[in-house]
Amino acid sequence: MEFIEAGKIVNTHSVYGELKVQPWSDTDDFLCDFDVVYIDKKPYEVERARVHKTCVLLKLCGINSINEAEKFKNKLICVDRDEVELDDDTYFIADLEGLTVIDSDGAVLGTLREVLTLPASDVYVIRGEHEYMIPAVGEFIREVDLEGGKMFVSTIPGMRTEKGGANNEN
Repeated sequence: MEFIEAGKIVNTHSVYGELKVQPWSDTDDFLCDFDVVYIDKKPYEVERARVHKTCVLLKLCGINSINEAEKFKNKLICVDRDEVELDDDTYFIADLEGLTVIDSDGAVLGTLREVLTLPASDVYVIRGEHEYMIPAVGEFIREVDLEGGKMFVSTIPGMRTEKGGANNEN
């Protein structure tokens, strides 16, 4: 079983032992789809889950008081990777990091080193001879080949920066 970190327990909620979880996913309701979550690699059956503002309130079986729930603050919520169904063209960040990134001319730009999660879209940080910041949108991401370890992209002026961060259009 491979665990995927899916959120962090940031607080308790109610005297009945609910956990307030900050989800680490594209949608706030992602965690509401699981019957079992894992905390410290131990399985916990989900009694109920609902979105509350930007968090998910989880009620786990066997956690019935605020005192019991307090013990879980600041712990990570994990899910079984095999139970996650991703939409087409949706990937785990861990699977993208390390891909070799190639532009439309066939030139290797570098390696995808980081994914910045921003309000408009994710941005892929590619490092090689130069650094590139490429928005994770269809206009720029042509193909992702996880098995081959490659990502094919289109770039425009302004995406390439020097490693120090100054823009360089060439």
